[in-house]
Amino acid sequence: MSKPSIGGQAVIEGVMMRAPSKFVIAVRKSKDEIVLKKEEVKIDKNWLFKKPLVRGLIALYDALILGIRALNFSAYHSTGEGEEKVGKWAMFFSMATGIGLGLLLFIYLPLQVTELSKHIFPAAEHSSLVYNGIDGIVRVVFFVIYVWVISFMKDIKRVFEYHGAEHKAIFTYEQGLDLTVENARLQSRFHPRCGTSFLIILMLVCIMVFSLIPNDANFFIKLGARLVFIPVIAGISYEILKFSGKHFENPIMKLLILPGLLVQKITTQEPDDSQLEVALISIRASLDMPIPEEGITIL
Repeated sequence: MSKPSIGGQAVIEGVMMRAPSKFVIAVRKSKDEIVLKKEEVKIDKNWLFKKPLVRGLIALYDALILGIRALNFSAYHSTGEGEEKVGKWAMFFSMATGIGLGLLLFIYLPLQVTELSKHIFPAAEHSSLVYNGIDGIVRVVFFVIYVWVISFMKDIKRVFEYHGAEHKAIFTYEQGLDLTVENARLQSRFHPRCGTSFLIILMLVCIMVFSLIPNDANFFIKLGARLVFIPVIAGISYEILKFSGKHFENPIMKLLILPGLLVQKITTQEPDDSQLEVALISIRASLDMPIPEEGITIL
């Protein structure tokens, strides 16, 4: 019998874990106290939502909603800021702001730079593949610079350490080892199914899909077509990530996920034992396994 698939996300001073029917956030409130929130998640049995491409969009939407909730919860309990419960309008504006910033940094600005590059690389004027290849490279460079710059922020560095703890905890679980700090400490912090790898795969898929757009089209037509293609690209990228997670030993898959693993050298950092403890408690709770009673507040 195969194990249930576990996914996670680093939050402020904690880790969110998502099992098929559980949503758990564990946050370190102080040196001696961890706050734990556990919820049942309804499993949608609609056959359409399980189809390839569609299931990727549903999974991404679900991850975005739960991710915002987890971040607000962790901000409230680790720093006393934010809100413990997020209203629908607050969540909507958080999502809109995040998506808007992403579109600006990784769609609009790279396209502007690519348009300017036609004066430097004449081939981009005549070849759609060259044009979109440059666009894809610019987009990846923007992303890498962005995560590299924010990695110097103290709070973000802590989140990246918890990101490493999340990966180590999941690897410990996937290898069938006891979920202990000692075992987790020995695991890799680079995971092929990481969201970082997904973003890199998405940017590579963009190059191929955007090449379908006529190279001589108006700038705003190119921009609009990119926005229209986003759901298709996200669905394709999700399927590639899912497949690569199961076959990451395959040489071709290794090559495909290598860029994402390299960027994880920035987006994950080595965690300490206290951070590993939080990640392991989160994964234990998501699997309905026993957790220590001392020092844990269950909400």
